[in-house]
Amino acid sequence: MPTDVSNPQYYHKVVDCQWACPAHTNVPEYIRLIAQGRYTESYLLNRQSNVFPGILGRTCDRPCEPACRRGRVDGKPVAICRLKRVAADLRDDDIHEYLPPVPAQKNGKRVALVGAGPAALTVANDLMPLGYEVVIYEKNQRAGGLMRVNIPSFRLPAEVLDEETQIILDMGVDIRYGTPVTSMRSLLGEGYDAIFVGSGAPKGKELELPGRRETDQIFIGIEWLASVHFGHIEKIGERVLIIGVGNTAMDCCRTSRRLGGTDIKVIARRSRPYFKASPWELEDAEEEGVQIVENHSPKRFIVEQGKLVGMELDRLRWFEQNGKQKSQVIDSVVIPCDSVILAIGQDNAFPWLERDLGIDFDENGMPVVDKQTFASTKPGVFFGGDAAWGPENIIWAVEHGHQAAISIHNHCMGIPLTERPAYGMNLVSSKVGMHAWSYSNDYSPAPRSKMTHEELTKRFSKLSVEVELGFTPEQTVAEVERCLNCDIETHFTSNLCIECDACVDVCPVSCLTITQDGAEPELRTRLMAPALNLTQPLYVSEALPQTKRVMVKDEDVCLHCGLCAERCPTAAWDMREFDLLVPYAGRAVQMVTLARAEARRPVAAT
Repeated sequence: MPTDVSNPQYYHKVVDCQWACPAHTNVPEYIRLIAQGRYTESYLLNRQSNVFPGILGRTCDRPCEPACRRGRVDGKPVAICRLKRVAADLRDDDIHEYLPPVPAQKNGKRVALVGAGPAALTVANDLMPLGYEVVIYEKNQRAGGLMRVNIPSFRLPAEVLDEETQIILDMGVDIRYGTPVTSMRSLLGEGYDAIFVGSGAPKGKELELPGRRETDQIFIGIEWLASVHFGHIEKIGERVLIIGVGNTAMDCCRTSRRLGGTDIKVIARRSRPYFKASPWELEDAEEEGVQIVENHSPKRFIVEQGKLVGMELDRLRWFEQNGKQKSQVIDSVVIPCDSVILAIGQDNAFPWLERDLGIDFDENGMPVVDKQTFASTKPGVFFGGDAAWGPENIIWAVEHGHQAAISIHNHCMGIPLTERPAYGMNLVSSKVGMHAWSYSNDYSPAPRSKMTHEELTKRFSKLSVEVELGFTPEQTVAEVERCLNCDIETHFTSNLCIECDACVDVCPVSCLTITQDGAEPELRTRLMAPALNLTQPLYVSEALPQTKRVMVKDEDVCLHCGLCAERCPTAAWDMREFDLLVPYAGRAVQMVTLARAEARRPVAAT
C-alpha cells in the first residue's frame, strides 16, 4: 500500500532524534534556530516539550543521540544535549512575557501535587495556563526534588535549577515547603479534584552481607548524596569503594573525589558493555582518576574492632548457557577501603499511602498505574516520574508529567481518560526561489565537538565548581552544521513524476529506486541498496502515471540533502519542513502552537 504521509507519525518516526526523545522535542528546528543566533526562540521551542532546557542540557541521559542519523554516517551523533545547553545559556534573561498567560479567573478546580520534582513541576506547568489552582506539597525547603539533592552541583549548578523551577512557580503555584505528606487519607480529605503523586524513588537499595551492620562507614548512595547536599557530610575516607555502576554511582565516586577520596574504585559485576552508566559519565569519572573494576561481586565487608578496613569480592567469569548469561567464581580478592557507598538501585517508598483507599499495589509494593493515562485504580489519583514505575531519567519524568496533566484535565472536565488529544503536523515547502532552500543542506565533514572541561585542580577545590564549561562559539558553529535536518522531508508527488531517473542518479547514498511494487520483505532486497534496517520504514509512492511502477525510498540512509528535489525537472520531489504538533493538556495549547506556525509562514500542505 502507498505510504500514508498524512499521518503525523510517519514523518515523526523519520526524525529519529525527535522520535527517540520521550518528550518529542523538535531537535532539528531548535538546532537551526541556534545556527541563526536565535537563542531565545530555540530555548522556548525546547521548553514547550522538555520544560527544563538548562537542566536537561547538563543532565539528560540523551536517548536522542544514539538514534541520531549522523551516527550512521560517521559514527558520532550530533551533540544534541550540549546544543540544548547553548540555547539555555545564551537566551534572554527574562522569558516570562513569552510564556502562556495564566488566567486570573480560575476554573474552579484544585489539584494537589506530592513532591516538587520534574514530573510534578511539569504537571503544574501544563495546568496553570488552563486556570487550575495547583498546590505542591514539598518536604524540603527548595523545589527540584531529586534533581536538587541527588545531582551534584558540579554537574547541575544550583542557580540553573533555581531559575528553571522558579519560572513554573512564578505562574502562581501554591508551593508549601517543609510540608511532607504523611497520609494520603488526609490529603484526600482536603477535597482536591485530583491528586498527582510525584514523590520519586527516594529509597536506596540495601546490600545485606556479613559485616554490613558492624560499622558506620557504609552508606546508601542517594542518601549519602543528599547528606552531602545538605552539608551533613563534608569529608570521606581516602580509600572509597562504590558498589554499582549506574549514573548514581558515577555521582558518588566523583563527589567522593571532592571530599577527600584519593583511591576510588567503582565495583561492577559485569563488563563495560553491560554498565547502566552513560558512556560520558564513565569517561568523566575516569578522567578524574576513578578506577572501574569489572567482573567483581561483593562477598562481605571486612570490619576490625568496628572499623571498616576492606571488602572481599568474588572475581567472576561470565559465559553463555542456553541463551542466558551465567557467571562462575574464579577466586576471591580483598580490596582495602575506608568507606563503601552502595549505589545498586533505588526503590519507591510509600509509608504514607494507606493500603485501604482503593489504590492497588503489585507484588513489589508499586502502585498499579495505567501506562497510557498514569491513573491509579482510584479515580482522581495519578502517579508519574520515578513514583510510577521506578527510577528513570529526568526527561522521562517530564513526559510523564505532560501525559498525567492531560489525564487530570480530562478527569476534571468529565472527559474519558482514554480520549487523548491527537497529534497534528505542519508540512511546509522549504523552497526559496528556484534552486535554493531555507536550510543549510551542505554536508559538513566536521567531527563531533568535544566538551571543554574545567582543569582538574580547580574542579576539585569545591563541590560547586561546574566541570563542563559549555561549547565555545566556534564549537557551536561547527556542531550545528553537523545536523542533517531530518525534519526537512523529501516529499514526493507521484503524478508529477516522468520517471527520468534523475533523482535516482544524483542520490549520494542510493536510497531511491523506481521499481515494480511488491511485498515489503521482497521489495527491500531489490532496491538500489538493500534496505536492511527493519526498524526504519520504506516510503512507497502511489503508482507512477507512465509505467505503474512505484518510487521507493529507504528512510534509513537518506541524508535529507535535497539533491533529488534540486535535480527533478518537474518538481515531483520537494523538501518540506515537518513540524509535529504535540498535544498537551487542553486543546488551547495545541491551537496556540498551530496559530503561531500559521502566523510565521503559510501552510502549504496538511
